[in-house]
Amino acid sequence: MRVTFWGVRGSIPVPGSSTSAYGGNTSCIQVAVPGAPPLVLDCGTGARGLGRRLVLDHERRVDVLFTHFHMDHLFGFPFFGPIYSPNCQVGVTVPATNVEEAESKLARYLNGIYHPVKLRDVVATVHIEHVRPGRPFDRGAFRVEPVRLNHPGGSCGYRVEHGKRSVVYLTDTAPLSRLDEGISAGKPPPTAEARVLHAMRGADLVIMDTMFSFDEYLEKMTWGHAYPEYAVRLCEEAGVKRLALFHHSPEASDSELDVLGARWAPHAGLRVFLAREGDTVDLEG
Repeated sequence: MRVTFWGVRGSIPVPGSSTSAYGGNTSCIQVAVPGAPPLVLDCGTGARGLGRRLVLDHERRVDVLFTHFHMDHLFGFPFFGPIYSPNCQVGVTVPATNVEEAESKLARYLNGIYHPVKLRDVVATVHIEHVRPGRPFDRGAFRVEPVRLNHPGGSCGYRVEHGKRSVVYLTDTAPLSRLDEGISAGKPPPTAEARVLHAMRGADLVIMDTMFSFDEYLEKMTWGHAYPEYAVRLCEEAGVKRLALFHHSPEASDSELDVLGARWAPHAGLRVFLAREGDTVDLEG
């Protein structure tokens, strides 16, 4: 299983010289295994580059999983090349209570107003499914376990498994417990945190929203984003092998992210690194 970062930034794309090393595109992850259709996690602006790659590779089937429909995770979908390929089938999975709600969420954006193309006008065969946290499902070669996160308007994380390998994608989310409770306080996890820990258990790689520093989190506790210390503590409790700090703040320059990476690189036991646009993690290695 190979995991490629096509967009790692949070909230809004930030192109420019100060963000070129880590990338300015918003959330988009590709999960691939040999001989199977790729799985795409979110379609932020990073989806444009990924879509071009998939079209050039003549992919006939692609599956997209959305965590939620805040704009930074949706920006890239109208520019995602496979939806304009008549020979491609695109499966789209949306957190919703039913298929009708899932279709409505996507159609509200591709409606001729926010983007010139309407959902009904794309030439690929698009099949929309709904997903609810706690109800595992299969997508192509992958087994997927959805888990509820803590974000305004709701967000759904995913554990993706193939064979003996697993990656867990947790964005956007604030901590699942108050400061005086749960794992980070040395206490038993509340129900929501326990569910996330279960999804993380023994994962080869966790990709987690760590947009804020701890001090920033204290100022913006209701904004729905976490901080590195919390992500590290969860991963240690769950026996995770690698943690990618993800959903970087649009205010964070390359030099600031270098400092953050240097702080966590020596961490004992758990390997901690910063997600960087264009990087691929081979979970077989």
